[in-house]
Amino acid sequence: MLSVPLLNQEKSPGATNYKTSPSVRHGAQDTGPIVMTTRTEDGRFTTTEGTLHVSRPFRSRSTKKLRAMITFEPRKTHFDTTNEASGTNEFRGFFTLFWMSLFLFTLQTYISSVEANGYALSFAFATMFSRHAVTLALSDLLLVSATILCVPFARAISKGWINYYWTGAVIQHIFQTCVLFITVTWTFHRQWPWVQSGFLTLHSIVMIMKMYSFISVNGYLQWISRRSIDVLAEINDATARVGGLEQALRDATSKRAQAHAASQSAETPLTDASSTPMETCTPDAEGVLMKSYTDVKTAAALRQRLAAVSSSSDENMESERGMVNGSGRGSSEVEVACVLSYHPDELVAGLAKEFLDLDSELVSTGPEQVRWPDNITYRNFAVYQLIPTLVYELEYPRTDRIRPTYIFEKTVAFMGSFALLYTVVECFIIPLTPTPDQSFFRSLLDLALPFMIAFLLLFYIIFECICNAFAELSYFADRLFYEDWWNSTSWDEFSRKWNKPVHSFLLRHVYASTRASYGLSRTTAMFVTFCLSAMAHELVMAVVTKKIRMYLFLMQLIQIPLILVSKAPVFQRNKLMGNVVFWVGLYAGFPLLCVAYVAY
Repeated sequence: MLSVPLLNQEKSPGATNYKTSPSVRHGAQDTGPIVMTTRTEDGRFTTTEGTLHVSRPFRSRSTKKLRAMITFEPRKTHFDTTNEASGTNEFRGFFTLFWMSLFLFTLQTYISSVEANGYALSFAFATMFSRHAVTLALSDLLLVSATILCVPFARAISKGWINYYWTGAVIQHIFQTCVLFITVTWTFHRQWPWVQSGFLTLHSIVMIMKMYSFISVNGYLQWISRRSIDVLAEINDATARVGGLEQALRDATSKRAQAHAASQSAETPLTDASSTPMETCTPDAEGVLMKSYTDVKTAAALRQRLAAVSSSSDENMESERGMVNGSGRGSSEVEVACVLSYHPDELVAGLAKEFLDLDSELVSTGPEQVRWPDNITYRNFAVYQLIPTLVYELEYPRTDRIRPTYIFEKTVAFMGSFALLYTVVECFIIPLTPTPDQSFFRSLLDLALPFMIAFLLLFYIIFECICNAFAELSYFADRLFYEDWWNSTSWDEFSRKWNKPVHSFLLRHVYASTRASYGLSRTTAMFVTFCLSAMAHELVMAVVTKKIRMYLFLMQLIQIPLILVSKAPVFQRNKLMGNVVFWVGLYAGFPLLCVAYVAY
């Protein structure tokens, strides 16, 4: 349930594209290219910031469950000081001006408070959110530790003890529901303030998304593995129909030699296919054939394996699957399938290509060449937990070192930004908390600017400081945690750009899965995705405010007709108008929610 056979999804503005050029840019939004040299033999890129490798998407032409076009590649965030593109941006001075203005504003606030009250800050808010800190830390540690149960569960799936579709999927959803229920119940039982309750609830949702992606990807690969075994059996039957495997290999080799002879240049003489190793291939994401070599003698061993697969009984099938699809799978099946992909018989060639497509999904495309189920280890899962992404992959693009100065920079930025955020909340939001007897519009006006500043600071803390710091500690190279959402002209553009990790999760595991599994239309799948996201947001608000009002849920659903309105020609032609409408909505939304949930 993690893929979608949609051609139009491949062109989604929220998706990223794999770059085949040796000089790889950082995405379509010019988010800071890393200067790269040519690719090395092991598939890495030597860059100014270390050595990186790039993963690619897989687009199978044969499987029913296709992955959404979500690709990981080396990229940087817009506000990262090491981003070369941001360093040369003509608006970079406004970034400096923003922080200088906030500093002067905060300093003036402190001086005014000292003159009026004798102290800069009362720290009443700090006293509130520091309550029960030890209990909160232990609760969060227990929550994170519980996720380790995913590893033995995934191993049981890989060994065939549990069929993911659909026994494993049901068990997975029951476990995740229990985790969420226990977490929410615990926050109400402890009677924590809104900061502690909101943090633990949000973190539990993040952990649930990580667990879901890990289990669903491995469950999907179990299905791919089993399908590849079925295709091997079909290849055996098909080659028997055309004279046996040896004859099929000779026919395929002859056809391949003829095809190469027709396209070979004059300066590259054709080698004798009968006296040299056969040239074989493995299709990449676009179906391009990459070369490797094998000897025809491996065909005999493969023929025995194929016969064993096709004739094995049901009780022995699982052990045969493990031998072929697990770490025990040799290269002979892939090599011979590459040769058979040239066979003149369309059925044999089609089955061989389908097998190669399936097999390529079971292996990562990075330098480690991780093959499922070798990835199901506690170490792999621990690294995945550290990586700031909610979408699991067999292998991610990585850096080759941790920069202590970079970690120090992000730590200092976090502390400074948090100090500014704390000042805004304690001095300009909490004192203006609305009450039912206050003027509704005056409350909106008083809270609009403080909430906007708090939102910008919180965004910077999470996506620029925390995510980049964890990415550096986990050697994670793809750091496009957000795009230029401030230039959004519609709410769907904002939802795609401002929180890329959550958007990628919803794209692959909700939007794409519902379209692939249930055949939903684009509009219906988008509605389901918005509903799920809105319910998660409303749950957090219910935990924080101890009220069920559904205000946030309804406001998020209202975005759907607003998205349709934003596609009107008047907004499409006038981007400035669309951006103004977006900012007006954002300015009004935060104080409106505060007034609605607190006062009513």
